[in-house]
Amino acid sequence: MSSPELADARLSALIAHYYDAALDSSLWPGTATRTAQALDSTSTVIKLHGGGARVDLLECTDNLVVAERDRAWAEDWHRRDLWVERSVAHGLSRVITDEDLVTPEEQARSGFYQEWLRHLDIHHMLGAVFQAADGIIGVLGIHRTREAGAYSEVERSKVALLLPHLQRALRLGRRLSALSQAHAAALQALDRVDTGVIVVDERCRVVLSSAMADALLRGNTELAVHGGCLVLQQPALRDALSAQVRAAVNVAQGEPGDAGAALCVPRAGRLPLVLEIAPLRPTTSAFGDQGPAALVFIRDPEVPADLDRLRALFDLTRTEAAVAAALAQGRSLEGIASGLGIGLATVRSHLKRILAKTGTHRQAEVVALLARCA
Repeated sequence: MSSPELADARLSALIAHYYDAALDSSLWPGTATRTAQALDSTSTVIKLHGGGARVDLLECTDNLVVAERDRAWAEDWHRRDLWVERSVAHGLSRVITDEDLVTPEEQARSGFYQEWLRHLDIHHMLGAVFQAADGIIGVLGIHRTREAGAYSEVERSKVALLLPHLQRALRLGRRLSALSQAHAAALQALDRVDTGVIVVDERCRVVLSSAMADALLRGNTELAVHGGCLVLQQPALRDALSAQVRAAVNVAQGEPGDAGAALCVPRAGRLPLVLEIAPLRPTTSAFGDQGPAALVFIRDPEVPADLDRLRALFDLTRTEAAVAAALAQGRSLEGIASGLGIGLATVRSHLKRILAKTGTHRQAEVVALLARCA
């Protein structure tokens, strides 16, 4: 392979890497090194300059990393980057070199050159600034030592080819990062509530299950997942669940119908489970549609309340929190006394203090409050 062909192959591979790294952030480390190598350079920095003099150093070659004791000094020079200031004045997305920005005389007296760049062994620069997001400027800086020589027009044209791909890849990566954060937040929120959530298709096949749903499935024989499908043990309830899921999926597809339904699942000697079924409308994209589905919410009224949370919320003692948790589960005062091994009069005394601390006046009010808080 000839030298020009090799150079073109390196550029093509680098462009592909930009997009791969946007899709998989684990591939991002090393991007600066790849860029420097493709331009026969010694260092590269990719960073973002935002409002309030904020600078986010996205990636740089190892030789630009400073010691921890010099971190504040380095951050100050990144904020006062002379090349960035001059490049913005020349125009966004315009590829420039250091020779476009400063004169040799200015290099000789500039603190930016004499203190910062000399420390990094940087003399020549090739790069550009570009619009990365609203109010945020992206910076691509590629560097050489003095001995390596200045950049040519050929190398300038190579960066002009790379720049729009880097810009698009950064925008794609930021967009995917925001979506990933929203997805992670939704999953963590589901795992923190005391309601199990299961996503099923029209045949009750499980698509997604929250941590609480998994725990409820393990702790209750009345419902289970068999062959990948959510089923209820009682045949009549099983058929009712299937019918309600199909109806919810039809609504998710745009057909008229109720927005949701519910099932009560009896348990021997225990309070019943409550299932709520609701439509989950699909999202559409050019890369494939998410099919319509149904959400199945599973609530167990006997799920223990979080005693530490009750104590923190209402300044309860340990015993008061235990009484409050039992109230939230619907237990009678007599049942609480028997379960905790204390007298009925003592339970009533605790209830009075709980009413005072929670700002409620009747047992029904405090039960409703506690059931929603913990």
